[in-house]
Amino acid sequence: MDPVIVRRSEQGWRVGPEETPDLTSAMVLADLLADDLPPEPPSPEDDGQDTEAARLAVTVAQLTRALAVRVRIEQAIGVLAERHRLAPRQAFDLLRTVARSNGQKVTEIAQTVVDSAFNPLLPLPAELARPVVPRKRGPSPRRARAPHSQ
Repeated sequence: MDPVIVRRSEQGWRVGPEETPDLTSAMVLADLLADDLPPEPPSPEDDGQDTEAARLAVTVAQLTRALAVRVRIEQAIGVLAERHRLAPRQAFDLLRTVARSNGQKVTEIAQTVVDSAFNPLLPLPAELARPVVPRKRGPSPRRARAPHSQ
């Protein structure tokens, strides 16, 4: 099994052929790529101690991935809360609702939202796009003059 390597590049971070803008994105991508790799089979000479070490290594990897996913979701909540002027709980509910309605995982939608913070041209689901609120205009200062006395 080939290891997944994260390297610093001029544009950000490189994970295999992929380029990411920040280290957190690179670590999440590395975790996702590592999940796609087949597990190494245990060697026949493993004794109980090696098995325990392997179980602990798997637990550490799972916790690391869970933390990275949690960070990504929290970042998406922050982006949505700022864009839509929502409380964090409301932003999470919006994120979860959109993921369910589109048949996607919350982490997938969260990744898209965070990526859109770096690239405003990235399309978002319609429910997450920043609403265009027309500005309310008051009367023009010229038209708001006091009426002429007659």
